Amino acid sequence: MVAATLPEEFAAYPLRTVRKGQFWIAGERVDGERGLVQRAPLYVEWEAPAEITQPYPLVLVHGGGGQGTDWKGTPDGRPGWLDRFVDEGYLTYVVDRPAHGRSWAHPDVVGELGAQFSYDLAVGLFDTPTPGHDQAPWSDRIGDPHLDQLIAGMGFMPADLAESQRLDQERIGRLLERIGPAVLVTHSAGGPAGWLVADAHPELVQAIMAIEPMGPPFFEFGPGSRLDWGVTAAPLRYSPEVRDPAELERDPAAYRLPSLAGIPTVVMVGASSPFAAWAGGLVDYLRTAGANVELMNLADHGVPGNGHAMMFEKNSNAAIVPVLDWIADAVS
Repeated sequence: MVAATLPEEFAAYPLRTVRKGQFWIAGERVDGERGLVQRAPLYVEWEAPAEITQPYPLVLVHGGGGQGTDWKGTPDGRPGWLDRFVDEGYLTYVVDRPAHGRSWAHPDVVGELGAQFSYDLAVGLFDTPTPGHDQAPWSDRIGDPHLDQLIAGMGFMPADLAESQRLDQERIGRLLERIGPAVLVTHSAGGPAGWLVADAHPELVQAIMAIEPMGPPFFEFGPGSRLDWGVTAAPLRYSPEVRDPAELERDPAAYRLPSLAGIPTVVMVGASSPFAAWAGGLVDYLRTAGANVELMNLADHGVPGNGHAMMFEKNSNAAIVPVLDWIADAVS
């Protein structure tokens, strides 16, 4: 028998020694059309180096419409950030947010689903025309195979943004209860999960690396999809207590987020991302609320030219270095 031949493009991946597995954070049991069903579980993969050298695990939370595979490889076929985190000695968990990827969703039990992620939306978000954005490995040309790879991993989001974020908070919170204190690494529409999980479980969140998080404060993305609670659509625990989020928007300086006060946090943006234009305002909002947060622009760390998803882009290996450095300092 002749052994199979590894395609040359895959042979470029380094041989690694790791342990890995997967499990589920189960959803609620609810009545379905054909009997008892489970609602919106959380799929979790884990990977660990032969020797774990870092004090806390990482939990990687993908963006809107994406899935955990966002961290595992790039659209042009290179190893993703998951490999880099593990090779740095981190026990690393990767989630598929409820109603995304392998975390099954049926509208009968999870609620109405939003539209399928489109080429037009992807080009507008990831292939930004911002000056200096030169690191995307795809083009805006329909038929570009790298653009096809990017879109293939994009699905849909629940139409109810607040409920989607509440599910993130509850499921990821239970994940931390199982695995212990961890560092949250979030991206884009996964960003609010970081604020919400830390709000509910501050003792289990060691630090938050928020990469291009959803914003700006109080922004409305569409009907029923508004960040009513400042940086989230789902409720946060402010002090003094906020019963009506309209009060919060009228005078945000009067309210604090005490759960975030002791957690090292950074909002990181790509140098040429449209998010860079308003990320400073989001950081100011969190600081006013008492959060221990700083702003990081990749350009200030010698990594120019990135857009919204630097983990996908040509210089992803350089873009992760400031991430690794910040996390190491935050938990030292």
